[in-house]
Amino acid sequence: MLLQDQLCFALYAASRSVTTRYRPLLDKLGLTYPQYLVMLVLWEQDPVTVRDLGDALQLESSTLSPLLKRLEAAGLIHRERRAEDERSVAVRLTRAGADLREKARTVPLAIGEAMGLTPEQDATAKQLLRLLTANVTHG
Repeated sequence: MLLQDQLCFALYAASRSVTTRYRPLLDKLGLTYPQYLVMLVLWEQDPVTVRDLGDALQLESSTLSPLLKRLEAAGLIHRERRAEDERSVAVRLTRAGADLREKARTVPLAIGEAMGLTPEQDATAKQLLRLLTANVTHG
């Protein structure tokens, strides 16, 4: 079995290449890649519970909590216990967090250009990766 013939290595190499391409773009925003993913969820849905955020990002609470602490320290989010359920914590964007969205609008375009895929290839890649994830997660 050759390394280059392993799907797992192709996924690993592609993931590293893409996240490396994100780094200079996100450095300008003061975000790491995982923090950017958290912000993407919040830009789509604000507020969101920590549980729903973890589900959306497929992250455990132990991984998510340090990310949220750093984003809160940076003044981009605010966490608070929900009045209707004290066990649940809501995450909300601050004004600075909401404003950062405008600065981040160029990131997906730059990454898309770097990938060099046609719209059809992009759609196919996403479809296959989602299928792979679902199969491995539930299989």
